[in-house]
Amino acid sequence: MSWILASKSSSRQELKAGDFALSVDVQSVYESSGFLTSKMYPSQQMHLTGSNSSTPTNTQPPSTLSGSGSQPILLDRQDSNLSTGSSDREESTSPDKTQQRTQADRKRKRKSGTQGVQNDEGGGGNVQKISRSTETKKINDYFKQQHQQQQQQQQQQQQQQQQTNSPHRHSGAKSPSPQVLLSHMTGHGGAGDPLAGLMPPPRGVPVATRSTQSDITFRQVDEMESRASMDMEAKNSRIDNLQCTNDELSRQLQSQSKVLEQKQLQINKCIEVVKRLQIEKSNIEKKEARQKCMQNRLRLGQFVTQRVGATFQENWQDGYAFQEITKRQEELQANREEIDRQRKLLMKRKPVEGGSNSRKRGANSNQGQGGGNLPNGLGGDHDHRDLTIQEYYESEEILKLRQTALKKEDTDLQQEMEKLERERNLHIRELKRIHNEDQSRILQSQSSPSNPHDMFNNHPVLNDRYLLLMLLGKGGFSEVHKAFDLKEQRYVACKVHQLNKDWKDDKKANYIKHAIREYNIQKKLNHPRIVRLYDVFEIDANSFCTVLEYCDGHDLDFYLKQHKTIPEREARSVIMQVVSALKYLNEIKPPIIHYDLKPGNILLTDGNILGEVKITDFGLSKVMDEDSYHPDYGMDLTSQGAGTYWYLPPECFIVGKTPPKISSKVDVWSVGVIFYQCLYGKKPFGHNQSQATILEENTILKATDVQFPPKPVVSNEAKQFIRCCLAYRKEDRNDVLTLSSNPYLSPPLPKSGRQSASSQQQAAAAASAAAAAQQQAGYQQPFTTGLLGLANIHSSTSS
Repeated sequence: MSWILASKSSSRQELKAGDFALSVDVQSVYESSGFLTSKMYPSQQMHLTGSNSSTPTNTQPPSTLSGSGSQPILLDRQDSNLSTGSSDREESTSPDKTQQRTQADRKRKRKSGTQGVQNDEGGGGNVQKISRSTETKKINDYFKQQHQQQQQQQQQQQQQQQQTNSPHRHSGAKSPSPQVLLSHMTGHGGAGDPLAGLMPPPRGVPVATRSTQSDITFRQVDEMESRASMDMEAKNSRIDNLQCTNDELSRQLQSQSKVLEQKQLQINKCIEVVKRLQIEKSNIEKKEARQKCMQNRLRLGQFVTQRVGATFQENWQDGYAFQEITKRQEELQANREEIDRQRKLLMKRKPVEGGSNSRKRGANSNQGQGGGNLPNGLGGDHDHRDLTIQEYYESEEILKLRQTALKKEDTDLQQEMEKLERERNLHIRELKRIHNEDQSRILQSQSSPSNPHDMFNNHPVLNDRYLLLMLLGKGGFSEVHKAFDLKEQRYVACKVHQLNKDWKDDKKANYIKHAIREYNIQKKLNHPRIVRLYDVFEIDANSFCTVLEYCDGHDLDFYLKQHKTIPEREARSVIMQVVSALKYLNEIKPPIIHYDLKPGNILLTDGNILGEVKITDFGLSKVMDEDSYHPDYGMDLTSQGAGTYWYLPPECFIVGKTPPKISSKVDVWSVGVIFYQCLYGKKPFGHNQSQATILEENTILKATDVQFPPKPVVSNEAKQFIRCCLAYRKEDRNDVLTLSSNPYLSPPLPKSGRQSASSQQQAAAAASAAAAAQQQAGYQQPFTTGLLGLANIHSSTSS
């Protein structure tokens, strides 16, 4: 059989045989025949329709097979020996199946023996149906049909070669054909069969899609393939380059990792060396401190346990240094009394003008006193003669010189006693520190009981970072240790908070709440006059640690106890730094009230007042957030009764139905008290009183006015600054921001500025004087005019 193609440029060809027309998609035929690949032309379906039929035959195949991106392919359930290019199905029924068959049809069916072609004629048109016979086929029929299919494939290959040489092979995109299945065709049809001359497609995988034909030429395909191959080569080259780069980076990473490991090992070794050196240094310092403490016990004194009734008490016993000074003071007192006695005796022997009376009075005095030793050797027991005026003045001058020497020696003893008292205070403080260090729970809990003599035993490392060196101080529920940060290589202060195991859960929760609150406040602060908070971590179930900035020095309270007073210039420097820190606390959002500002919370970084100071301890601080603080009224004081009473303002002691209102003016009052104490060596209100006495006697509520002692001499500007801070009514008191701009704390004006200011003052004074003179001249001018008028009248009348 052969296919008759009407036109190569059209995707469909019509084959006419009698009253039937076969519409075939050329592309589908070529693809099913194997002439073209799926890369060049998408698959199309072949459609068989009647020339006079308006609608395709509605048939339901027994089974379907769907492919990706194509319409379902209808297949038969039984194996067929027909071509796979058409649809297999058991039986096709015609809409006119009920009509009577002709005699020719019956003869043709009996004559074929294997298949029958049923022709149905209707008024609307003729539709050809090819059905499969239910009779059994012979085996030779299958081989005969396969031989025919091989011949057909050879013919199709020849046609494909002819079609590829045509210039209109890829003339344009073809529209998809209607989807009507092509029935199986055999070579046993009759002469009237319209499909008798058609060659069935080769047996293979049935393909059915709805995609359109491409308009790409072979040259474009070659260009695309060459471009794709070039892109693939470039891609492979890029992959090779990236792979090489990756290998190189991996090699560098491995080498750098090895270098990093070596450096890390070196750093660890350095840390171990630093750790050992710090421990050795700490042990040496501890040993020296204990040796010095033992020596000072004999020289300065020590605590002695004494039994009082059924209990034992520790009382302080002074050392030999105080005993020596006390003995020298007693000797000075005896010499002073002796000088007074000799002066009285000399006054009785003072010569008087008028010889007889003086001799008689002198003799009576000698007899009454029984004699006396004068400084010049006169007036012994056997010397009863009267003194001359020269001898008297000589003896009097000697007594005055001795008395002056005694006063100087007494002053030296007083200074030495004050120095010993300061040393004794340090000695007592060191004794307590050593005792607390030996009884430290954190050192005992972190030490190893298996090796108590190990040098690392009393120097635990907290959080694998902080090496504890020595105890600085101990409070009620916390210990402050000097530590070394092994990571940052710096000294820090580790404040270890320890909870009592016997506390109830609510008390523990309250303590932890306040500690966390202090941490949350202080961790955000960053100012050179405020102690920094570096870290916080948990040690165990009953303790945690906060890491603070370390200040190598004592606090201002200890310095005042050692030196009593501070000169005004140094005290002003301390107050300027404190006010600078308070200004920072009031400029951040939200502002913060320290509320517990006192000399004990002002640290001296260098140990003296000539260096920098920093404020610390934000345990009682108040956060002035928008919910609790009002600019006009302040905020409620929820912790009334807490704090240090000598440094709190009067509004903190007011008791009523509602809590008192506070603001940053609380810290301003504290600044005034601290400045007063630095200048005069005592507190302005409640000095030498306990907090209980201050609370009972309402000392602060009665502190309406501040009094300044005559000595030491303080400038009027300093006194005025203190009055601004210690104003009784908080409405009259400056806040922190206003206090920071006080002229007393402002830097001095330069020389040119002072000259301009003085010139401005002089100009203002001259202007005021001129205005006053002009006003006085205005008053005098009418009076002068009146006098002149009277004089003129008088002269005219007299003439």
